[in-house]
Amino acid sequence: MSLQDIHSLMDIEDATGLAEWVRRGEVQPGELLETAIERLERVEPQLNAVAERLYDSAREAARSPEAGQGLFAGVPTLIKDLFSPVQGAAMTNGSRSLGDCRADFESELVTRLRRAGCQVMGTSTSPEFGTSYSTESVRFGATRNPWNTERSAGGSSGGAAALVAARVVPFAHGNDGGGSLRVPASCCGVFGFKPSRGLLPSGPMIGEGWAGMGTPHAITLSVRDSAALLDATAGIDLGAPYAAPVQALAYVTAVQRDPKPLRIALVEHVSPWATSAPSLQAVGEAARLCESLGHRVEPVNLPVALPEFLDQVFTIIGASTRHYVDVLGQMRGAAVQAEELEVRTRIILRDKGNVSGAQYAGAVEWIHALGRRFAMFMQDYDVILSPVLTREPVLIGELEVHDVCMSLEQLIERVHSYSPFTALFNASGQPAMSVPLAWSANGLPVGAHFAGRFGEESTLLALAAQLERAQPWRERVPAVNARRS
Repeated sequence: MSLQDIHSLMDIEDATGLAEWVRRGEVQPGELLETAIERLERVEPQLNAVAERLYDSAREAARSPEAGQGLFAGVPTLIKDLFSPVQGAAMTNGSRSLGDCRADFESELVTRLRRAGCQVMGTSTSPEFGTSYSTESVRFGATRNPWNTERSAGGSSGGAAALVAARVVPFAHGNDGGGSLRVPASCCGVFGFKPSRGLLPSGPMIGEGWAGMGTPHAITLSVRDSAALLDATAGIDLGAPYAAPVQALAYVTAVQRDPKPLRIALVEHVSPWATSAPSLQAVGEAARLCESLGHRVEPVNLPVALPEFLDQVFTIIGASTRHYVDVLGQMRGAAVQAEELEVRTRIILRDKGNVSGAQYAGAVEWIHALGRRFAMFMQDYDVILSPVLTREPVLIGELEVHDVCMSLEQLIERVHSYSPFTALFNASGQPAMSVPLAWSANGLPVGAHFAGRFGEESTLLALAAQLERAQPWRERVPAVNARRS
């Protein structure tokens, strides 16, 4: 098969489809890899989405006999550069403070992706320590949105979302501690799914990121790829502190049938921040689409006070960041200095980096109580529908912080008034997703956010696949893209 033919395949196929070509022997893993490399190099100058290229190790792996086997045989992908070590690769976590630190081990999730046949061709960008909804860092600069390069690709998995949206690879790894898969998926017009707490492995480096609010998964072009990735990676790793239930049937079976009629709770606002007209229009269209498919939609208010919630969340983030920075200093033999860290991180550490053990424990108990409250709420509903963002993807620089005298409350308002919805479901541990169903009058993607009951990934995946069939999005391609035609 010619290189042009393989480009044409990558234009139209998702990862599941590409792997079928490889398993049939009609495309070689090395051919897919070289095509993906060419596609990446075409768009990277405009997007700035890659932390490190790993072409040599990927080419070596592509020559092995095992490269053409597995659920994702030969499919190229990238791993997010945030607490997700890849053997021999730099792990910067978006920060200058790590210097040229290179991992001498690999995360369990990366191991499982390799076992499924994936080819790791690089790492993707993240903001420093993953604490922004825009992927901008002093170390790497700004990752740009392929629909409009003056706009942010979202964060913190912005590099992954930009590369998938630009059709470089059909999926890319990411992780999500407060919306970091769903926000960039919404910004870039692709599918982002956050699994239930404990469904996917975080080890061996992480026991429970941000007190269990963080989880890995991926950003994908298709719903079936997201489901298949769960089939390839779900389940606890050795010594995991807790686990979500893994369903008996393969997750891909959920996308092959429509869900039963669902009771959907519609949330348009979370006080104190307003939702813009484009976001309200998008979530309204999503609600009407759900109703046309036989689901019942009912407007509700969520049982949470957002300022108090975010104060507890940042107690956990601040304490966790302080611990991580201290460990980094011990590892390198010299304490991390304030000037090595970005202003946003310094503010978080200043106000929340020295909380007491009792305050940290109290914050963890607070979010667990929220999870129980949401579980009670979900007895009356199958799914919660809301916007992902209160407005269109922001301009580059809009969420950045340069004044170290800014209060933590001001920082929280700047960031979380943009996305007040997503972090709630990290705290509750529920599965949630961003589905690309709308584009604004400015031609920018506006995702719809759905959250399900804990451990019920299949309900969300079945709904997402139904929405994908009713209103397909894969033919909508951004201005910056890797297609040849």
